[in-house]
Amino acid sequence: MKTLHTAAVSLCVSFACLAGGAALAQGSPKVALQVVGNLGITTQSKELEIPFWTKDIPTATGGAVTATIKPWNEMGLKGPEVFKMLSQGVFDVGTSQLGFIAGDAPINDATDLAGVSSTIETFREVTQKFRPTLEQYYAKQLKVKVMGMWSYQAQVLYCRSEIKSLADLKGRKVRTSGASQADFVSFFGGSGINMAFGEVQQALQNGVVDCAITGTLGGYKAKWYEGAKFLYPLPINWGAGMSAINMASWNKLDPKLQQTVTAEYARLENAIFEQNKREHGIGIACNTGTGPCPEGPSGGMTLMPISPADEALRRDALVKQVLPRWAARCGTECVKAWNDTVGKTVDLVAKPS
Repeated sequence: MKTLHTAAVSLCVSFACLAGGAALAQGSPKVALQVVGNLGITTQSKELEIPFWTKDIPTATGGAVTATIKPWNEMGLKGPEVFKMLSQGVFDVGTSQLGFIAGDAPINDATDLAGVSSTIETFREVTQKFRPTLEQYYAKQLKVKVMGMWSYQAQVLYCRSEIKSLADLKGRKVRTSGASQADFVSFFGGSGINMAFGEVQQALQNGVVDCAITGTLGGYKAKWYEGAKFLYPLPINWGAGMSAINMASWNKLDPKLQQTVTAEYARLENAIFEQNKREHGIGIACNTGTGPCPEGPSGGMTLMPISPADEALRRDALVKQVLPRWAARCGTECVKAWNDTVGKTVDLVAKPS
């Protein structure tokens, strides 16, 4: 599988990229960035984000920008702290999941409300529509600049016991990673449990939770199949993530370097979306053994067929509970921005319950 570094170099004609980077380095002061990366067990981290900072950015800038990167979970963090610490200047660049902090700031759920995007293409369109609003929010409230917005594979249900439809969530304790996922689960009579990603595998094994939601390949890499035996692949949402840079750190880069870093981030975004599209099916195959798994042995889970009625039920949960509850939390200005962008894209109007 090509890394972003390999793909970027292949776009260069002869040594054009290297020459451009060298020219930047000659006229720019050198900057060393400390980066807190996303979840380190994922292929997104290993194959794309880490090489982006250790190879692509130094190459593109001719060594004017270098970085050290460590995933947040390898720093003893749980994920929700990343953007707050970034705002405080503890490090220069941070990547994490928006759902982790949607309970404190509901605007973070705006691009990835449970049930809004049935495909990753819709999710990407929705994200781009709302992105300017989120960029303004982060610049004003946290003094950080949004650089990249992306996701993982479809967020699906891993359950200890058989699940034939969303209606089977009734009475079950389900690990959720955001407020809208919790609202989605509660619509069907389940209980959303807020739990750090690193704690889920053991919780599934010990029966602390009955089900948990995450990406098709992410759950496999975290070995959730050791506790969960049934995979229900209906996409609930997409695990929206974001990468941002502290504004003071951004201002240390001269305008030419800022342009280069911005262009490289756009390439990284594209690479992540393409990877997610490939890995959705790989994750299902790896968890269930229904196809070849390039990441390791089969997880031995049972793949449950999606109930034909559940696509309509997913929409019901969104319209009747997820969207109105989110609108009530997010406030008038936030809701107006959503209706003018995302709402028009997916033909929905958010109104507080």
